Amino acid sequence: MNVMTQVHPFLDGKTKRMLIGGKWLEAASGKTFETRNPATGEILAHVAEGDAEDIDRAVAAAREAFNGPWSKFKPAQRQALLLKLADLVEENIEEFAALDTLDMGAPISRTRGNKARAVGMLRFYAGMATALHGETINNSLPGEIVSFTLKEPVGVVGAIIPWNGPLTAAIWKIGPALATGCTVVLKPAEEAPLTPLRLGELCLEAGVPPGVVNVVPGFGETAGAALASHPDVDKVAFTGSHVTGQSIIRASAGNLKRVSLELGGKSPDIVFADADLSQAVPGSGMAVFANSGQICSAGTRLFVEKKIYDEFVSRVADFSKTLRVGNGADPETQVGPLVSQEQMTRVSSYLNIGRQEGARPLSGGERLTDGDMAKGFFVPPTVFADVRDDMRIAQEEIFGPVISAIPFTDVEEVIERGNKTQFGLGSGVWTRDVGKAHKLARAIRAGSVWINCYQAMDPAVPFGGYKMSGYGRESGVQHLEEYLNVKAVWIKTD
Repeated sequence: MNVMTQVHPFLDGKTKRMLIGGKWLEAASGKTFETRNPATGEILAHVAEGDAEDIDRAVAAAREAFNGPWSKFKPAQRQALLLKLADLVEENIEEFAALDTLDMGAPISRTRGNKARAVGMLRFYAGMATALHGETINNSLPGEIVSFTLKEPVGVVGAIIPWNGPLTAAIWKIGPALATGCTVVLKPAEEAPLTPLRLGELCLEAGVPPGVVNVVPGFGETAGAALASHPDVDKVAFTGSHVTGQSIIRASAGNLKRVSLELGGKSPDIVFADADLSQAVPGSGMAVFANSGQICSAGTRLFVEKKIYDEFVSRVADFSKTLRVGNGADPETQVGPLVSQEQMTRVSSYLNIGRQEGARPLSGGERLTDGDMAKGFFVPPTVFADVRDDMRIAQEEIFGPVISAIPFTDVEEVIERGNKTQFGLGSGVWTRDVGKAHKLARAIRAGSVWINCYQAMDPAVPFGGYKMSGYGRESGVQHLEEYLNVKAVWIKTD
């Protein structure tokens, strides 16, 4: 497949404008920024650079829509819009896959593979649109007093998403907003804004009323900060780093807006000697190497039982060397580039830190610069052995294809050490022992525990974190609750 041909209608050389109130507008300042292909360094498009004034315009449009026509849409009407949007995304999935590959570098095999998840999420939210309801509560007051609850949309949602999965991240915010009757101002990551803008086009094509979905690309310190602190935004839904999450909490204090945060991780992936190693080797490897390690719940702390440590870590390193690194547009590529020069610099610094701290690289460990790779931001899958818990590469989120392999002796020890991190997003356990699996599932302080698998995701299953990995959930019934207020109603009937 010629990826550029697939996306040619969207990459037409024109500046990509922002969606506000159903109209495609230039930035109020007239500024634009470049978005580049991380595999080649080539400019893909110039994009309108939103700032505080554009956020003001978008929030006003979202508020007008929320108070106006959108408030009169019945659940079945919202459901129909979501189903139409799901159909359109499915029809255009090749274009979305190619855009994501070009804009943030993920292999085309991975971005094509997002079809089931992206479309499935929209259809799940569509189903939930007609299933949301309050409840009648038997109170204990004297007399005839009926009490019940109503579920009502929270209002205008400010959604700020990362660059590591532009299509699914955008749907994770837009889907629940449409299902619950909220309106949304979406701020895509400046590194990968193209897919969210294209999704905005399909929202209009699906019949979403003007102002219900607004897309304002820009930078975090300007557009993102303005959205987080805006006094007429009722809720912020953010996915990104814990440092930015902390700043969003502070910015939200002005009007005590609701906040949900899906933040970073340093997830333990625990391999016992009784595990099926034929599954655990590739499974634990791809728990980190998928998407070039740019996944918040990646299992980057690989705890391996001491009796199989040398063999297992050696096999993971050998597996990492079999993975094909290259331009994501090549269907044979398994590991693409990092998203930007900034991210490559960050990951490279951690490779140096690991060696300085005494860790031993068994594979990878250096940026790839051969041939065309010199033009892009390529770091190969890397496995560090001889890692200690106190090393920075064992405690800090690298967000690159880097495994820190750590030996352990017994169950109680690995539970304590696995939990000894500020994060709590994901975790993995590889064992044939059912009792051991259940014990770890309860003991690990993380929002997801994958047993004999990793990164399994489904629209009906909640995803989120403990501790510095944030609060609130995405996917599942719990996700919709984040976008709803609960109102108690009392009626005296006697």
